[in-house]
Amino acid sequence: MGTAMLHVLYLVGIAAFAASGVLAAHRARLDPFGGLVLAFAASISGGTLRDLVLDRHPLYWTHDWVLLTVIAGTAVATMVYLRFRDLPHRALMTVDALGLAVVTVIGARAALDAGVTPFAVIILAVVTGVTGEVIRDVLCGEFPPLLLREEVYATAALAGAGCYLLLDRLGMGDTPATVISAGTVFAIRTGALYYGLHLPRLSPRPRGDSGTS
Repeated sequence: MGTAMLHVLYLVGIAAFAASGVLAAHRARLDPFGGLVLAFAASISGGTLRDLVLDRHPLYWTHDWVLLTVIAGTAVATMVYLRFRDLPHRALMTVDALGLAVVTVIGARAALDAGVTPFAVIILAVVTGVTGEVIRDVLCGEFPPLLLREEVYATAALAGAGCYLLLDRLGMGDTPATVISAGTVFAIRTGALYYGLHLPRLSPRPRGDSGTS
């Protein structure tokens, strides 16, 4: 039951990233093929990079037809919806936060299963969570990507990965640890969006720079 629940949660996170890819393509005025490309890029890039680092073959998505069907189905459904209604930018951010939350924690689980060090678990979890967003933004022509724009994004993933590692060390089961840790990521990310919280810059803004461009 626990394994099935984790797989469902993972599919939810992947679907959220697929929808965020289409929403980003819509904002960038790309065509439907571009929307489909961004849906897959946002969904599987992080896990692919993680598996390559861990030398896991075959790559997880190459033999999971359910996963690929969920991505394609979510992408098409989102594109159809956007033909009739528009969504605010906040919707993209919220859906992306859901994907970040679930995929980050599943990445931590995969790294733990591989037997790597705790520090490597956290690094691979964050990489799994944020890589899809970086590639999505780059393909949309957004530079720097969201990850590098003072946003509480990778920080939220870092907190969730650390939470999951701690709960695992305390002996908590996979499903409650995943739900709690993913909830931590989602709460931090959406809370930062709602309250307009940002990380400090490495250096102060030059005089006359209002922070907008």
